[in-house]
Amino acid sequence: MVLRDEYFSQLEAFREKKVIKVFTGLRRCGKSFLMQQFIEKLRAEGISDKQIIYFRLDDMENEPLLDYRVLYSTILARITDGRMSYIFLDEVQLCPQFQKAVDSLYNKTQTDIYITGPNSDLLSGELATLLSGRYVTIDMQPFSFAEYLHERTEQALPVDDVLQCYADYVRYGSLPFTVQLKNNAENINQYLNGVYNTILLKDISTRHQINDVSTLEAVIRFMFANTANICTSKKISDTLTSSGRKVSQPTVENYMHYLEECFMVYKLGRYDIKGKEYLKTLSKYYIADTGLRNMLLGYRNIDTGHILETLVFLELKRRKYELYTGKLGDLEIDFVAKTQGSLFYIQVAESVSDASTLERELKPLKKVSDSYPCILITLDRSPNEDYDGVRHLYALDFLQGAGL
Repeated sequence: MVLRDEYFSQLEAFREKKVIKVFTGLRRCGKSFLMQQFIEKLRAEGISDKQIIYFRLDDMENEPLLDYRVLYSTILARITDGRMSYIFLDEVQLCPQFQKAVDSLYNKTQTDIYITGPNSDLLSGELATLLSGRYVTIDMQPFSFAEYLHERTEQALPVDDVLQCYADYVRYGSLPFTVQLKNNAENINQYLNGVYNTILLKDISTRHQINDVSTLEAVIRFMFANTANICTSKKISDTLTSSGRKVSQPTVENYMHYLEECFMVYKLGRYDIKGKEYLKTLSKYYIADTGLRNMLLGYRNIDTGHILETLVFLELKRRKYELYTGKLGDLEIDFVAKTQGSLFYIQVAESVSDASTLERELKPLKKVSDSYPCILITLDRSPNEDYDGVRHLYALDFLQGAGL
């Protein structure tokens, strides 16, 4: 499988540093595999197996380790005196109060600790209290489009027609294992259904003791159908209630938070460009994987414009931009992308070949009064053009790594 350099470089930067490395991200996005790749790299460099302590806590043979005291004592017995011990704990959240074991191991000399978990609140509560300032997160996503193309080559799938690859990427999603299923729609759908149900039942329903799973699913369907749109708990509550499924606004708000927590959706706040202030209302939400959306909602009548905007959002997020939706009077700019020392205003449209669509997309960008770059990203194959100072960027070039 493709070596995910972006995340590997983060691991290397913190290797043997006195911080706990925490892998988080959507289920099946590659956290466990990255951990295994890193272990293999250590072995290739001559690190002894005695120095590598690895436990996958969802494995039946490791069930006794779900007692944090046993987990701690078992690892402690394997720590090698005088040499660095590399400790890897996969699916660590399955061990109640694992925080205590991790904290005690952290306090030992020459321990280098790596843990994975599916929820963003892995570091909430006691662990955050015990280890404040002593951990870093490696926030993983499924394959980028560039990684997807590389993995297709590894799996002997054609990549000559990049536009067709993009269509497959949209249809089947970006979870790494789907590429190995070689575009077999039935197998991919079955696999994605299993991932979805694991998230629904284990990561959300069981974790938060939700009995009315059908209402939770209705909220998921609404948010998946409205990716790249403004979503509010009131709007979802009103929509579901009007369709005969009465659900309170606070309940919907909780469900929306749970979806963020397990990385099924991402929330994007708003920024008032003229007033230079961050707004607390009317956030947008973006799905983490289009394949899960298509498995749940079907592939027909897919909203291709909002899907493209979603993929651009995910790519910007991979590149570590600080992101907001821009508000400029009654107009909206899809993304205000901030990085150290710079800022970009970005509009995304499937096509601007129609003159009225081009005018609509350029209108908010032309009203920006500062000198930061304005960019229009589309799927139009025309050569990059400059629309009165607005740079045009071909979406598939951007998704393959081209800079802003």
